[in-house]
Amino acid sequence: MGDVLSTHLDDSRRQYISEKTGKILKAFFQFYEDQYGVALFNSMRYEIEGTGGPQAQLLWRKVPLDERVIFSGNLFQYLEDSKKWRNRFSLVPHNYGLVLYENKAAYERQIPPRAIINSAGYKILTSVDHYLELVSNSLPGPAPKSGAAPILKCPTQYPLILWHPYSRHYYFCVMTEPEQEKWLAVFQDCVRHCNNGIPEDSKVEGPAFTDAIRMYRQSKEQYGTWEMLCGNEVQILSNLVMEELGPELKSVISPRMKGKPQERQRQWIQISDAVYRMVYEQTQAHFEAVAAKCEMARPAMESTIRTDMDQIITSKEHLASKIRAFILPKAEVCVRNHVQPYIPSILEALMIPTSQGFTEVRDVFFKEVTDMNLNVINEGGIDKLGEYMEKLSQLAYHPVKMQSCYEKMDQLKLEGLQQRFDVSSASVFKQRAQIHMREQMDNAVYTFETLLHQELGKGPTKEELCKSIQRILERVLKKYDYDSSTVRKKFFREALLQITIPFLLKKLAPTCKSELPRFQELIFEDFARFILVENTYEEVVLQTVMKDIMQAVKEAAVQRKHNLYRDSMVMHNSDPNLHLLAEGVPIDWGEEYSSGSPGETDLSAEKRRRAKQVVSVIHDEEAGLPYEPSPEALSPGVPPHPASPESVSELRGLLVQELQVDSPQSPAEPLTNGTSPRESPQPPEPESERRPSQPASPLNAHHEPAPSTPGGEAVSPASPPHRPCPEAAADGDHPKPSDQETGEEVSGQGGHPYVQTTTEDSTGVQTEF
Repeated sequence: MGDVLSTHLDDSRRQYISEKTGKILKAFFQFYEDQYGVALFNSMRYEIEGTGGPQAQLLWRKVPLDERVIFSGNLFQYLEDSKKWRNRFSLVPHNYGLVLYENKAAYERQIPPRAIINSAGYKILTSVDHYLELVSNSLPGPAPKSGAAPILKCPTQYPLILWHPYSRHYYFCVMTEPEQEKWLAVFQDCVRHCNNGIPEDSKVEGPAFTDAIRMYRQSKEQYGTWEMLCGNEVQILSNLVMEELGPELKSVISPRMKGKPQERQRQWIQISDAVYRMVYEQTQAHFEAVAAKCEMARPAMESTIRTDMDQIITSKEHLASKIRAFILPKAEVCVRNHVQPYIPSILEALMIPTSQGFTEVRDVFFKEVTDMNLNVINEGGIDKLGEYMEKLSQLAYHPVKMQSCYEKMDQLKLEGLQQRFDVSSASVFKQRAQIHMREQMDNAVYTFETLLHQELGKGPTKEELCKSIQRILERVLKKYDYDSSTVRKKFFREALLQITIPFLLKKLAPTCKSELPRFQELIFEDFARFILVENTYEEVVLQTVMKDIMQAVKEAAVQRKHNLYRDSMVMHNSDPNLHLLAEGVPIDWGEEYSSGSPGETDLSAEKRRRAKQVVSVIHDEEAGLPYEPSPEALSPGVPPHPASPESVSELRGLLVQELQVDSPQSPAEPLTNGTSPRESPQPPEPESERRPSQPASPLNAHHEPAPSTPGGEAVSPASPPHRPCPEAAADGDHPKPSDQETGEEVSGQGGHPYVQTTTEDSTGVQTEF
């Protein structure tokens, strides 16, 4: 490898890479500094004028679930240096960085990990043929001959390959198809989380950065969505540089590479990874310097904005009126002829899989709470509640259980629209919708936790507790239906804008863009940092199509099949005391409601530590939860227990029967788990078909609506309960990698320092490749 890099990346070429990277970054950071002032003004103006959208009914966690291990287990990794496959103990902590240890013993002895992988920008492949096709297409020249040895051979039929267009690749495999499906769900969750690397709460830096990326690419005549807008700011900038630098290097280096096609492919992967690391290091230094510069200038800019807010707004509105008068006739014709006819079909393509995914979130939440309620009945009430709630609190972060929700978005197809509207890939919209699903699931779970915790303060009996759980579940589902409708409508509007606005800008550019500089004289020099002609022009273009988009989404809400509330259905302060409950200390279910006698303290502590792991593929002797087949039940000759109830009416009937029993249940009629479970209980059927066309009087009086849910289609039954594998020991102390690139061995002494979340802080401990 060293010979390859020294041959093709000598000092002169490294100097060229550095100069080219610096040139690209200089041009970009000019856009960033311009957009920073605009974003700061918009943020401060919103704080004063913004009324916000509809009030959310569900609560959200202000303290995230840290110190959790999402997944752990063993899988085989291919080591390129030794060209051998090695078994690795792997885990995914709460920051979604894949950590690879030599083995489980190394992890338990706190030996530093072999590698830590940040998966932003990666694609997860389960086919070696697909991988070889991508590799072959990445390098010009003759393809390997049929029958020639490929660059990768997998020892099993179940590979898992992490492919990146610029960075190094990672090769894994497992022994069985179920393992592959689990790890695929975990890896996809890692990619989804790491791709969303710009913090949502960044009200100035985040918008300034994304707008600067868009403006820079438009200056290069690149409109439309960009698939490599993945990761934190430094990762995205590195992708931006490589998008321009990569093809140049490939055209120069490729003719000089020698050997068979397979060898040339290996060499190019090594060269591209080395260049990407060089670009990343240079980009990180530049970005930190510019970010510090903007932060220093921020107090003076804020002072100016507060003093001259009214004048700045008046100046901007005057500029917008002049630009509107100039471009409005052209823009309206373009919208009418090239955009308006396609809005319904785009919206329909977005709505079907998205609505199905949110319905599945509802079903999974209902099933998990219902199963927990049944377990409470059969396991002695509140004594086991802490254990069950500890698991339920992590439901949104369970990649396997959430997979049935996420995979609904795989149906999203934009063929026919991609070429017209320059949409490079639907993955941008898929991942955004999946992130919304996870957020809504966690909000529903947290709201349920908060209400149940309040109910437990009254000291309910077992019978009262079961009734309360059912009542709280229905209450939370009603709130979820309203919030999910609001979130989806906002997502549809944003997606339509993201698809159509770049298309309009590209269409209007030949006749309008050259005329924009003459509007610069309308801006006072003192306000030039907060008002940009280009941004105001884009806002005017957005307004020309926004009316059609709003109308299309409004009409879609009337169709019951999409399970959306009408805009007239607004819930204001329906439960004002609920939000006060969220101000308290986060609930520690394992600590407050742990079961066991004083002699079992050590065992309970071990269980609480293990409960911090969401799901694991490591198997041990721990027994399964009720309503899951135990190892003994799977043995020959052991009669199966009755299965779980299969309908809501049957479930409620069992609850009533249980509450009416004065003595312990006879062994002849157990309500325990079975080995051949039937379908899980269905959630309450949405009752929008009985919903009046006009808002009912309680709703108009700003009370919570009657117990009905949006939508008209029957909700499909939830899938049978998943059997969570027993958790591996995880005490919350995870490794902190060095500043070396991902894939390098991490050296160090001592125990595991605490792992921070890199997607919230670009200087976090995760390696950035």
